[in-house]
This record gives sequence, C-alpha cells and structure tokens, in this order.
Amino acid sequence: MSSVLVPEAPLAAQAQRRVWARWRGVLLGIAGLTATIALWWLAVTLLAGHNPMAAQFAPQRALEALPALASEDRLFEHIATSLKRIAVGLAWALIVGVPVGFALGRLRWLEQALSPTLQFMRMVSPLSWMPVAVMSLGVGDRAVYFLLAFASVWPLVMSTAAGVGHLDRRWIRLGESLAATRTEMLLHIYVPGIAAHVLTGVRLAIGILWIVLVPAEMLGVSAGLGYLILDTRDRLAYSELTAVILVIGALGFLLDLAARALAARLRGGTADGER
Repeated sequence: MSSVLVPEAPLAAQAQRRVWARWRGVLLGIAGLTATIALWWLAVTLLAGHNPMAAQFAPQRALEALPALASEDRLFEHIATSLKRIAVGLAWALIVGVPVGFALGRLRWLEQALSPTLQFMRMVSPLSWMPVAVMSLGVGDRAVYFLLAFASVWPLVMSTAAGVGHLDRRWIRLGESLAATRTEMLLHIYVPGIAAHVLTGVRLAIGILWIVLVPAEMLGVSAGLGYLILDTRDRLAYSELTAVILVIGALGFLLDLAARALAARLRGGTADGER
C-alpha cells in the first residue's frame, strides 16, 4: 500500500504548481492589460489638452460607442463577413501550402529548384498585389480571397516542409520494412508526424491573415471590418473607429488563442505549456 501512496505527494505538488502557474499567468495578463488601458487613457488625456479631437479616441468613448455600433452599423454582420473571408483564405492556403510543403520536404531536388523562387515571392508584400488582384479578379470578394490566401500560404509551406524534415527516420524505415502502402505511410506516419508543424503554420497564418484582412477589405467591398474602418473614418465617427479597432484586436486574440489551444491539445499539453 505504501508503495502506491508515496508517489501521490509529488504528483499533487506538481499539479498545484501547474494550477498556480496558470493563475499567475492569467493575473499577470490582466495586470498588463489594465496598465496598457491606463497608459492609453493618460496619453489621450494629455493629447486632448492640445487637440480636442483626440478625446474621441479615449477608451471610455470607444466602449460607449460599441452598443450603437452593434445595433446601427450591424457590427456582428461585418464580423461574420470578415470571419468568412478568413476561413476561405485559410482553406485555400491549406489546400495549396500543405501539399507544396510536403513535396519540398520529401524531394530534396525540388526544394533546391524552387527555394529561390519561393523565397523571392514570400518576401513580396501581399498588399503590393492589390492592383494586380483588382485588375485580374475585379473588385469584390475574389480579390480579397486571393490576397488572403497569398499572404497566408507561406507559413504553411515552410512549416509543413520543416515537419517532414524533422520526422524520425526510424518510423519511415519501419513502415517501409512492413511493406506499408503509400496511403498507409501517409495516414499513419506522415500526417501524425507533421500535424503539430502544420498547426504551428496555421497559427502564424492566422496572424498574417488578420493583418492583411483590413486593407484587403478596402477593395470596394460593402461589408467587413475593413470596410467598417473606412466607413467610420468617412463619417468622422472616431470613437466608433476606435471601437472597431478594439473588436479587431479582440477577435484576432481569440483566433490565436483557439489555434494555440488546438496545437497544445495535439501535443498533449496545455496552451500555456507549449512554451
């Protein structure tokens, strides 16, 4: 009986330390967020003494504008439209990026042949393609989808190729020694082996998508958070504009948090523990 009960104390202590570390991180995050809001309020207050218009960018004015923004400007419809565009752009990036990254990781000669071209294209800002997208695809959703997919495909290509390169070769040799078919090798060795790397690429891609989304939605579309930014600017509703910026930041944070949680679950850890 004692041999069974002795290890329980260290395990309980480890569990308590993990709980405390998690709560400590939450409390520090809240403290940092509170300090940031306080600095924001102080900066706006100081600027308002020289420019009365700056008072419209205060945090309390943004929070006051949120109810009207949700009811009169159909905020949730704009959010749904932007999230749909994010999903479509990410889906196309996955469809293209994962197979290309897999091929680059598997075929050394292909990686050597395409690496200069891919690195060159990766370094071109997605926003520089805006005129090309409009002229080729017209104004509207198709141009936005292209820009989002082009911006987010590169992290997926690189992460997938890195995942294939870091696969334990013993598993590959084991599958080959058991005469596994290509489909079995793909489903039972490659997919589980690179899944964590692909999810890391997804997380990076979501961050890039969210940055590119706002300017991309200024390409003549009539809905979305980027459109709402332009609309509030044109109406000189600066408190509402600040509120939209807060919404964009909060949604981006939640998307990144979901991607982190999914990646941590795949690794068998926690979202906080992946660091």
